Amino acid sequence: MTDDRLRIDKWLWFARVVKTRTLAQKLAISGRVRINRDKNDNAARQVKVGDVLTITLESGVRILRIAGIGARRGP
Repeated sequence: MTDDRLRIDKWLWFARVVKTRTLAQKLAISGRVRINRDKNDNAARQVKVGDVLTITLESGVRILRIAGIGARRGP
């Protein structure tokens, strides 16, 4: 992938935060994902390397810094 940005739902799925892309879309629009402290309600919002995501899940809060934009799903 040559682009330096990726949709938030696709990145959540690539990073294996959720099991399916549909669940990633639902999580992204639920208001439980913050990008650089800003509440997100759009699954198509673009993220880039260096962004900090704060994600509220049932198991707790996860804070992730995007180190790279993946070309495919992986660990």
